[in-house]
Amino acid sequence: MSVKVILGTQWGDEGKGKIVDLLSEQADIVARYQGGANAGHTIVISGTKYVLHLIPSGILHPEVHCVIGNGVVIDPLALMEEITMLEGMGINIDGRLHISHKAHLIMPYHKMLDAAREKQQGSIGTTGRGIGPAYFDKALRIGIRIVDLLDRNALRDKLRLNIEEKSQLLQKIYGSAPLIVDELIDEYMAFDSKIDPYITDTTSLLNNALKDGKSVIAEGAQGALLDLDHGTYPFVTSSNPTSGGACTGLGIPPTSITSVLGVVKAYSTRVGNGPFPTELHDADGELLRSEGHEFGATTGRSRRCGWLDIPALKYSCMVNGVSEIALTKLDVLGAFSELKICTEYEVDGKNVKHFPADVHTLERVKCKYISMQGWNSDIVSVKSFKDLPQQAQNYIMKIQDLLEVKINLISTSPARADTFAI
Repeated sequence: MSVKVILGTQWGDEGKGKIVDLLSEQADIVARYQGGANAGHTIVISGTKYVLHLIPSGILHPEVHCVIGNGVVIDPLALMEEITMLEGMGINIDGRLHISHKAHLIMPYHKMLDAAREKQQGSIGTTGRGIGPAYFDKALRIGIRIVDLLDRNALRDKLRLNIEEKSQLLQKIYGSAPLIVDELIDEYMAFDSKIDPYITDTTSLLNNALKDGKSVIAEGAQGALLDLDHGTYPFVTSSNPTSGGACTGLGIPPTSITSVLGVVKAYSTRVGNGPFPTELHDADGELLRSEGHEFGATTGRSRRCGWLDIPALKYSCMVNGVSEIALTKLDVLGAFSELKICTEYEVDGKNVKHFPADVHTLERVKCKYISMQGWNSDIVSVKSFKDLPQQAQNYIMKIQDLLEVKINLISTSPARADTFAI
C-alpha cells in the first residue's frame, strides 16, 4: 500500500504534469484531488504535446487507471472536450477513467458570476472558469453534485432555488438573460448520459486498491502557495493543493501517504495578481519568460518571472511534508552567465524568520540574494548529473542544501525523455 503525493511547491506551473506522467509508469492509479479546468498540465512525448486540464496525467500510460476525485469541480464542457481530444489522439480511456459521484459540477451561472465578480473587483486574477463560485456553492451546501443527476425532479428543485437566488445578481451586474431551469436540466442530463460509464464510488475504489497493495499517485493542481488556507491569501485558488488536500479530495486516510514529492521550478513564476518577492521587471525577467516559454497552458496569459525564492520554498516544504524534490526547467537557466537565489527576507531592516501570512508584509519584503555562476550552455541533451556543467551541479546542490530536502529528479526540457534521477 502506498500513496505518493505529487504537488507544486510554488505558485503553480512547475511542470507537475510531466513528473506525474513520468512516475505513472510505476503506479497502478493516478488520482487528481482538487481544482478544476483552471489547471493545465502539459506533457510532451516524442514531439507530441498533450495538454490536460481535468484528467490525470497518468492517462497516457495504457495500463494506468485514472481517478477524478470528489475534491475536483467538473466543467462538463471541458471534460467532454478533453475526452474527445484524447480519443482523437488514439488514447483509449474506456474502463480506465473513474469519476467520483460526489464531485461537484460547474454550472453556467458559476462562470457568469466568476466573470462578473472579476470584472467588478479586478483584483484576484482568476481564470474566469467558474471554479471559485462552484466551491462557494459547495461550502454553502447548495452545490450540484454528479450524484444529483440521478434524480431529475430533485435536480430541478435544486436548480430552481439556485437560479432564483443568483438571477438578480446575474442580471444586475452581468446583464445576462434569465437562465431557464428546464434547459439546464436537459443539458446536464445529456452530459450525464455521456459520462455515465465513468462514474463510480472512487473513495471505495481507491481504498480497496490500497488494501490490495496497489500503488497510487495523488496529483495536485496549481501550487502550494495558492492554497486557500496556506497560500498568499486572498490571491489564492479556491481549494487545497497542499498535501492535506489529497486526503479530503480523494477520501483516503493520512496514514496511506508514504511520500510527498514537491515539484520545484529552477526559478519562480506566478500568473495573475498577488505578492511575488523575487519578481524581475528587467531584461533578466524577460529572458526567463522567453526562454521558459512562460505562458499559461489554460489561459495563454504571460507569467511573471523571478529568481528562485528559498524562504517561500522552505515554507512550502514544511507545510506539505515534502520528502523529495523534482527540479524542473533547469535548461532555461542555461541562457544566464549569473544566477541569483533569494535566501532570506528582510522587513524594515530586520530578518523575517517565518513566511509572512499577510500579503501586505509579503509585498514589503526585501530579498537578500546570493549570486552563482551560470553555465551559458544548452543542457537539454544531458542525461546524467555528472555530465552537467559544474556550475549547474553547484546550483542544484546549493538548492538542496538550502532546503534540506533531497533532489531526486532533474528535468531539462518539457519532453518525457529529458529527465534523469540523481
